[in-house]
Amino acid sequence: MATTMNVAISPELKAHVDRQVAEGSYASSSEYVRDLIRQDRRRKAEQRLAALVQEGLESPLEPPDPAYWQKRRQALRRSIAKRR
Repeated sequence: MATTMNVAISPELKAHVDRQVAEGSYASSSEYVRDLIRQDRRRKAEQRLAALVQEGLESPLEPPDPAYWQKRRQALRRSIAKRR
């Protein structure tokens, strides 16, 4: 369910929003604001992902754990056997 939010903006910002709607880019000012919020959320998620990738690239390499991979192979074999 949608909820209403009142936001105070400067006349210049309102004029910009109104232009976006008038140009047909958006059906309403609400649609424009929702799109801005979605874009902001997407941008922040991409920044978080990039930071995690960078952290991974900068972390020291550790030798593979043979026991871990053995368990993974066993689990995969069990999974395949169940499908047959």
